[in-house]
Amino acid sequence: MDVISSILFVAGYEGLIFGLVAIGVYITFRVLGFPDLGVDATFPLGGATAAVFIVNGANPFLATLFAFMAGLLAGIITGLLNTKLRISALLSGILMMVGLYSVNLRIMGGANIPLIRSITSFDIFAAFTGLTGMPLSITLAGLTALIIFVALNWFLRTEVGLALRASGDNEKMLRGLGVDTDKNILIGCSLSNGLVALAGALVAQNQGFCDVGMGIGIIVMALAAIIIGEGLFGNPKGITTILLACFVGTFAYRLFITLALRLGLPPGDLKLITSVLVVVALGIPYLRKRLRREWIPPASRM
Repeated sequence: MDVISSILFVAGYEGLIFGLVAIGVYITFRVLGFPDLGVDATFPLGGATAAVFIVNGANPFLATLFAFMAGLLAGIITGLLNTKLRISALLSGILMMVGLYSVNLRIMGGANIPLIRSITSFDIFAAFTGLTGMPLSITLAGLTALIIFVALNWFLRTEVGLALRASGDNEKMLRGLGVDTDKNILIGCSLSNGLVALAGALVAQNQGFCDVGMGIGIIVMALAAIIIGEGLFGNPKGITTILLACFVGTFAYRLFITLALRLGLPPGDLKLITSVLVVVALGIPYLRKRLRREWIPPASRM
């Protein structure tokens, strides 16, 4: 029972934290149809920003807020490359991912920065609640996830949120109605990267260090979680259901990874398994249509 509870605790914590990443990726990939690969660098950007502020004596919660704002700024720049310079969405994300790698090194002053001797948000929360270990991590991650869940559930139902959701469905129609779709892309990209940076800041504080390579493959992990969540919820449509699907899908994915590690799978093989999992999940709908002899349009090149 101790082993099972430990696995569930780890998967639960990671499902809550990385669920924020999945939601961020969902906003760009599914809502906007914007393949933003820059999140691989935005994740360590959040960790680096929070770590530097904390090491220099700033309040950890304020440092986490600054990390969120750094992610917002990175997302805005990605959106501007696409909307103002007319660079394709895919290339805009790649350019940001490459550029932010050097920015993260500059922020940290090296490849990594330790936080073991610094007071983090988890330390302050532990002193306030008396919790320790994994219950502490899950509680703080759960509160953060709940705040984001409620805020997004409200925002995406507002007029701005509805316009944002419609931009990915039919951008030409919205332009014809006089809606500034460029603004919606900027809002969506900034919000997406802000959530990813927030997750990076919390992960860095919980693990006690930030590393410039901690975001490698985070986009594939998020896509895998989204696909799993959509499969479990049967292509959710409502905002509440979509947000829940992101968290549940991330929990299921992290539970699978945790079990694989417990069974002795080499950590170096996890990225490959994640990629294979995404390929299988994306290929199943295509194979089903082929078996039903349905017409399938060519895959998008951009």
